[in-house]
Amino acid sequence: MNQTALKNKINYFALFIFAVSMGFLEAIVVIYVRELYYPEGFAFPLNALPANLISIEIIREICTLLMLGSVAWLTAKTSLRRLSAFLFSFGVWDIIYYVALKLFLDWPESLLTWDILFLIPITWVGPVLAPIICSALMILMAVIFERFYLTKKLNEIKRAEFIFMVVGAVIISFAFTYDFGMLILKGGYLSDFFAIPENPEFLKELTTYIPTRFSWEIFSIGILFIFFGIGMIVKRVILNKN
Repeated sequence: MNQTALKNKINYFALFIFAVSMGFLEAIVVIYVRELYYPEGFAFPLNALPANLISIEIIREICTLLMLGSVAWLTAKTSLRRLSAFLFSFGVWDIIYYVALKLFLDWPESLLTWDILFLIPITWVGPVLAPIICSALMILMAVIFERFYLTKKLNEIKRAEFIFMVVGAVIISFAFTYDFGMLILKGGYLSDFFAIPENPEFLKELTTYIPTRFSWEIFSIGILFIFFGIGMIVKRVILNKN
């Protein structure tokens, strides 16, 4: 690695510290929420939360993404390296979040314990193992992209490669949102989507819903799409077609 590459190297140690801190902070906020609404411990079926609190939680999630994105933007100067920084930070943050919950609450009981993962645009649910797999994949992608960039073998991601990875991410998102999506569609709540948190019929269904089976098949297809996109990049680098 030449001197120029060393000077341009992203400070991943600083990113790691930032992501770890965010992971602990996120876990602490969730602990407060659980103390208020799940004093006996978090589990399905869910307890109904006030509509204003759900809105606040959505804003918190948006702020979390903006923080991760802003740090990635400030860390690097090219789109590829900003993407690498974002993927690395996101992956570390999410894994540490569960590590912190385990340390503070001794939760989850196992990697197959179900959790609420996200609320945008609808509720994401799945076993803890699934988001951890996604986070590990994000970190792997960041390492590969950064390594190839520093050795001057990769400057950008081609359209086809990017499309495969985006399609994979969309498929994974579908696996996470399928259950709640079906609740909304079958219940006919889509026409009044933004009032769902205040709909007594939906809240009744929500507070009796217990997930039983995660769509690992759909999830795996999404992972394979992403790996295919990564494979296209690796193949292009090996063939020296920058």
